Amino acid sequence: MRRVVITGAGIASPLGCSVNSAFERLKTYENCVEIWPVLSEIKNMDTRLVTRVNDFKQPEHFTRKVTRTMGPVSIMAVTTAEEALKDAGLLGDEIITNGQTGVAYGSSSGSMGTIKDFYMVEFEKELKGLNSGSYIKMMAHTAGVNISLYFKTKGRFLTSSTACTSGSLSIGMGYETIKYGMQDIMIVGGAEELCASHIGVFDTLYATSQKNDTPNLTPSPFDINRDGLVIGEGAGTLILEEYEHAKNRGAKIYAEIVGFATNTDGTHITSPNSETMQIVMGKAIESANIPSQEIGYVNAHGTGTKNGDKAETIATYGAFGRQVPISTIKSYTGHTLGACGAIEAVLSIEMMNNNWFSPNLNLKNIDPECGDLDYIVDEGRKIDTEYIMSNNFAFGGINTSLIFKRI
Repeated sequence: MRRVVITGAGIASPLGCSVNSAFERLKTYENCVEIWPVLSEIKNMDTRLVTRVNDFKQPEHFTRKVTRTMGPVSIMAVTTAEEALKDAGLLGDEIITNGQTGVAYGSSSGSMGTIKDFYMVEFEKELKGLNSGSYIKMMAHTAGVNISLYFKTKGRFLTSSTACTSGSLSIGMGYETIKYGMQDIMIVGGAEELCASHIGVFDTLYATSQKNDTPNLTPSPFDINRDGLVIGEGAGTLILEEYEHAKNRGAKIYAEIVGFATNTDGTHITSPNSETMQIVMGKAIESANIPSQEIGYVNAHGTGTKNGDKAETIATYGAFGRQVPISTIKSYTGHTLGACGAIEAVLSIEMMNNNWFSPNLNLKNIDPECGDLDYIVDEGRKIDTEYIMSNNFAFGGINTSLIFKRI
C-alpha cells in the first residue's frame, strides 16, 4: 500500500482566505461570530448569529461563462482548489488532465438559492427561471463537479453529502483512492455557503446559540454554560499525492495522512452515539499502526451543543485513556457544516507544523459531564508532536477520524 501526503492547500474561511492569514487570526483569540440581519427578517427564528467569509474575492478570471454552473458554494470550492493546486506546483500540469488525478469533494447541499426556480414549476405551475445551469448549481455534488469541469480532470470522481462530515469523509476517500493505487493525485475537501434554511434546521432543534447580544462570547464548546452552535460558511481544499511521486518532483510536503476511519451509529438520526465515536477513533489509530500515546493533540468536532460535546469528549477519553490535549477550531469559525472537516484539517496541520495549537475560546468552566481531557484554554499551547487527530461527526450518525503525521 502506498503512502499519501499533502502537497497543497487552499482555504476560504471566516478566519481568512489564505492558510497563513487564517492561522495568524487564531493567535488573536477572537472569534468570527457576527449578527446577520437576514435572520431578523425570518419569523420564529431565535438566533441572529453566523460566521461569514468576509474577505473572499471571486477571481477576476472567473467570467460569467465560467461561473454559469456555479453557485457561491462552488465558486469558493473552485477558488480554493485553484489556490491549492498552485501551492502544490501543479496548476496547469498535464497530470491534472491525463487521468492520474481525481476529485473527492463534499458539501451538505448545493446552492439553495436556485431551488426557488424548481418550486416555480412544482407549486406555481410556471416554467420560469429554470435553465441548464439550475440543477447543476443545486445538486449536492455541485462543488466537486465544478472543480472537475474547471480543471478538466479525467480520473475518479467521488463525492459526499454527509452533512458535517462531508469534507472529512472526502479527504478520507481521497486518501484511500491513492493508498490503494487508483490515482496518483486527488483534489479533496469540502465547502458550504451560508443559508438561512440550514440555520433554521438547527434553530428548530434548539441547537443554535441565542447569545445575540454578545456574539463574542459564543459558541463556547465544552463550557457548562454553552447554549448551542453558530452556523458559518467556507471552503477548504487539499491536494493529496502519492509520496514517491511528490518526492520525485521535489514537492513541498505539509503532512502525511497515516490513519483514517469512518463508521455509522445505526441508532438515531440526530442524537450522537459516544460508543461508535470511540470506535471510529480507535479504528483510525489502528489503521495508523501507532500507539495512541504518540498522538499529541486532537482537533475536536466541538460544536458547542450539550449532547454533542458530552458524547464526543467521553468517546475521546475512552479512545485514549488519558488527558490528551484537545481544542476545537469551531470556537473561532462556528460550524461550517460540509466545509468544517476540510478547514479544520488544513489549520490543524498548520498548527502541527508550527508546534502551536489554538485554545478553546469561551471555555471558562468545563462541563463536569464532559470527558476528562486536557482542554487547551486561555492561550495557545506549544506542543511538539509528530501525530495529530482530527474528528468530525454528522447527522445520520456518520463519524470520521483522520490522523496526520508531520514530515
